[in-house]
Amino acid sequence: MNPRLNKFIPWIPTPKQKAWLLLDCKEAFFGGAAGGSKSVSLLFAASQYLDVPNYDALLIRDTFSNLSKPKGLIDLSFQWFTKWREKGEARWTDKHHKWIFPKYNSTLSFGHMDGPKAHYQYQGPSYHFIGIDEVVQIPRNQALYLFSRLRKDKKIKIPIRFRCASNPPAADQVATGAWVKERYVDPDTREDGVIFVPSLIEDNPYLDLEDYDESLKKLDPITRMQLRYGDWNISVKGRMFEREWFLSNMVNAPFGEIKRRIRYWDLAACEPSKTNRDPDWTVGLLMSINHDNDIFIEHIERFRENPGNTEKIVKRTARMDGIGVEIIMEQDPGQAGKAMMAHYKKNVLFGFAIKEFMTMGMKLSRIDIAKPFSSHAMDGNVYMVRGHWVKAFLDEAELFPDAPKNDQVVCAAGAYQELAGALMVEPRIRWV
Repeated sequence: MNPRLNKFIPWIPTPKQKAWLLLDCKEAFFGGAAGGSKSVSLLFAASQYLDVPNYDALLIRDTFSNLSKPKGLIDLSFQWFTKWREKGEARWTDKHHKWIFPKYNSTLSFGHMDGPKAHYQYQGPSYHFIGIDEVVQIPRNQALYLFSRLRKDKKIKIPIRFRCASNPPAADQVATGAWVKERYVDPDTREDGVIFVPSLIEDNPYLDLEDYDESLKKLDPITRMQLRYGDWNISVKGRMFEREWFLSNMVNAPFGEIKRRIRYWDLAACEPSKTNRDPDWTVGLLMSINHDNDIFIEHIERFRENPGNTEKIVKRTARMDGIGVEIIMEQDPGQAGKAMMAHYKKNVLFGFAIKEFMTMGMKLSRIDIAKPFSSHAMDGNVYMVRGHWVKAFLDEAELFPDAPKNDQVVCAAGAYQELAGALMVEPRIRWV
């Protein structure tokens, strides 16, 4: 089986690239090791239908400097199309960073998104193909917004395609790019219909493998595993928590005489939607302390639901915990926060001990708030009760504060300070 090619494509695709070019699904991802020819594979895919009248393709990176650097997408395109430019069959417009193929009225454009609202510059045009290189550098909402630019006339018999490529995210890319593994790589969370094509250095026969492998050996172990083997599972460590602090303190149940137990809630009350596919999580973390000041994370409720379902889960959890467990809930400033707290006290958690935590007063960063809890965990005084919630918590804690979501760590830090008595000290603290 051979993919569709045309005269504008001067190179013969590798076997891995052939498999990539044969895909007819709407969304696919090519990713893994550095040197696995990801950028070339995107250019292959974008160029497949340049000989079809009125075909339009768009290739994107995070910044224009990355787009135009040596061996970048624009540089590669000049290697491909200069021959046809000299023959008058291709024309480059420097102002719009676009190749035009006059005989077919087809185009291949290059763009970038380097700001929080940069995706809106693509509101007008429509494309048959959109590809994003190093997509871990693009926030989820901006990348997925481009689906709104994919459309075609019924008369044009070509597939609509959205293609991405990337290495695993580096430490400074985790906050932006963690969603890529969830959507494209992890089989447990991958979107339905999405195809993941893993790439390795060995898939690129044009690369001096021995020389490049020697260079990669100079990197730290985590970065080397990511770039040499395309490892998406190895963790880039954050700045405040070590996974081993908790893994070495796993228990089946709290020990010693428990002097206080609380359930700390951070209510998001929002479910995924077309306009917000990655909202914050509602988290309810159960924490206890014994007379030796050992801390136990006993259970974590974590979900994304609408306000009505959120209330039902909070109420059900309170009944399961029992009236001996105090409930701490964050209250937003203003009348809306007061009204919500009054509603929970009167209607949702009537009969339970509930205490509001006012998010007003002195502003501290989440890093500052988490420092006492981090210190206690580092000293070996925080234990985790085994359960299905452990992995999600450790994944988040290990990347804190650079993870895209910090809800669980924030709850753990707040619960710890409540048990330690710190939240009773004025002025009250506001999460920022």
